[in-house]
Amino acid sequence: MVSVTEIVPPLVEALSGRRPSLLPVWFMRQAGRSLPEYRTTRAGVGMLESCLNPELAAEITLQPVRRHQVDAAIFFSDIMVPLRLAGVGVDIAPGVGPVLDDPVKSPADVRDLVAHDLGDTSMIRDAIRLITAELASTPSGDASWTPVIGFAGAPFTLAAYLVEGRPSRDHLAARALMHSHPTSWDALMSWCARISGQFLAAQVDAGVSAVQLFDSWAGSLREDDYVAHVAPYSRAVLDAVPGVPKIHFGTGTGHLLPAMRDAGADVVGVDYRTPLDEANTILGGRTPLQGNIDPAMLAAGWKPLTRHARDVVQRGYAAPGHVVNLGHGVPPTTDPDVLTRLVEFVHGLPATA
Repeated sequence: MVSVTEIVPPLVEALSGRRPSLLPVWFMRQAGRSLPEYRTTRAGVGMLESCLNPELAAEITLQPVRRHQVDAAIFFSDIMVPLRLAGVGVDIAPGVGPVLDDPVKSPADVRDLVAHDLGDTSMIRDAIRLITAELASTPSGDASWTPVIGFAGAPFTLAAYLVEGRPSRDHLAARALMHSHPTSWDALMSWCARISGQFLAAQVDAGVSAVQLFDSWAGSLREDDYVAHVAPYSRAVLDAVPGVPKIHFGTGTGHLLPAMRDAGADVVGVDYRTPLDEANTILGGRTPLQGNIDPAMLAAGWKPLTRHARDVVQRGYAAPGHVVNLGHGVPPTTDPDVLTRLVEFVHGLPATA
């Protein structure tokens, strides 16, 4: 029998810049949203409460792996979880998103906030241990296993929510604070980087095989502002988790891909707006890529979807490694059977050109 510890899963190979014999595929937001078993499991339980219940978080993480046979489990969490653990008043309002009790509006508010510590992460570690224990339990003679990807929000996205108080289209208040109070901005971003780094480090300590730093709102920034006022703090997060591959993903960030890679990422996630062969050229042909099937294609019909997925894979051949994913998260209205069929379709495509 081959030991699990001797096996390198296709996902880990691809994240390391190699070409495994099977194209690895997983989906952002695969844990939850579109699955009926998820809605049943979470009935009557708030989003953040679900994330902080080890048994519940583990079950939700594992559901898409069992159903779709994806090549990775993404830890079921939310970018607001570290804020809740640090004692910040925040909740996920249905149909709205994260809502803060007391948004950060002044330098004094920043000083009050940064006095908070991350707090107890034992429930995060317990959930991941439950997940990895099930995923490592393979049938006799089966040498396969499924890695777990840890997850956290990037400092700019956390700061944008903290300042705006809720989702925003343009993040004007956060961008204004960046320039009007640079000392407070540094304190706020340093704090966000510290708690995100500690949150990811707890996941790595518990056994995840890779991590993803998700910067939802970085695409609203000019490149010069991102490099000067955001990238150093994302680097601080990624530097806090050595020893595992690190994926950096943002939406609307085609103009920021080299800067996001240079912030310390091993792999760059590309959203659906930038073709992978173009992203590979922008990044100099030396960076593994993740992405980037357009989520809208999941509802476009099987023939358009497979034609598009094949094109994504063919463009991804240019990169040294490629993890097939969406160019954003699974829409909640997605038919789960489409995802299951898509995994099987991708697995049937050649892993190299």
